[in-house]
Formats: sequence, structure tokens, C-alpha cells
Amino acid sequence: MPPTTSTPTTPPPRHGGESYRLVVPNTAHAPRLARDFLSTLLHISGYTPLVDDARLCVTELVSNAHRHTRSRVIRVEAVVNRKQATVYVCDNNPWDLPVPGNTDPARGDVPEGGQGLRLVESLTRAWGLTVYGGCSPAYKAVWFTLARQGATP
Repeated sequence: MPPTTSTPTTPPPRHGGESYRLVVPNTAHAPRLARDFLSTLLHISGYTPLVDDARLCVTELVSNAHRHTRSRVIRVEAVVNRKQATVYVCDNNPWDLPVPGNTDPARGDVPEGGQGLRLVESLTRAWGLTVYGGCSPAYKAVWFTLARQGATP
């Protein structure tokens, strides 16, 4: 089904830094493992004020990959530098694209899903998705960037 809202689909801006990767089986435990991995990484990297937001965002994206794809594994990749951290949640189903939920409070709409992406959007400097592999897409990454207080975009 085509997206009903515009979803950012550009890759995040490139920035140097240290890269970290976690690969977990696509099970119900994946969100917790990703959350713990990212929390630890951000604490030791000096991003303690952003840990709670990062935990919420990575939990949402990994939960989406678990619920909505048949990927055997889910990869969480993080690139951290002095100013920002970008986190990628990758799965092997490039055409299962996330779509933020549409609501109209005036009509009393209560969507069944998609509100977690609105949360990601509200907590991050930027977010989006990128499909990799050209004509034969191999995987997709849904990503978000968090920045330190006072860091310029």
C-alpha cells in the first residue's frame, strides 16, 4: 500500500565518528536488546541527556521491524561524534516501508498504528528511511539523528 503521508526518504547527512553495530534475531527480545545496547553506548559517549529519547526511538523502530517484516535479523548501527549520534535500524525487507499515522482529533480518529513514528519525529533532529541496493533493493534503514544541546545542524 502506498504511503498516505510524506515520509522522509533521504539519507542522513554524513558525519564522521565512531561506528557501532548490533545484530539481533528478529524476536520479541530485539527491542530490549537494542535499547540496552544504545543506552550503554550513549552513556559512555557522553550523550547521557539524550539517552531517554534515544531509548524511545530505537525501541519504536526495532519494534516496527519486528512486527512488520519477515527479516531474520535486525541490525542497529550507530555513528557517534562530538556533536551528534545517528542510529540506523536495518532489516532485509526494503518494501515494507513505515508510514506515520494520520489522525484528525476533530473527527476523533484513533489510528491503530504509525503514531510511534510521530514520536520519533518529535524527539529527533532528523529522521528518515533509505532503501539500499539500487534496482534490486537489498535492505532498508530507518534512521534518526540526535544532537547535543547547542550543536548546530
